[in-house]
Amino acid sequence: MKTLRMTFGTPVANERMVLSLPYPKEGLTQAEIETAMQAVIDRNVFVAGPNSRMGADIVDRTVTVVFGD
Repeated sequence: MKTLRMTFGTPVANERMVLSLPYPKEGLTQAEIETAMQAVIDRNVFVAGPNSRMGADIVDRTVTVVFGD
């Protein structure tokens, strides 16, 4: 499963906010991700929310269920 993980700076000293979104589309560009991150900042929907873009990565991990759900 792939996850787009976006890391933002916050107005609180030395604190970060990480927003993870599952199933990002293939071939996302840096410009597309930066635009999305800036939209999150500009919408100001979080209390003490993000005020800067620090970085982003796509995490690809495999989960093997041994038993159960």
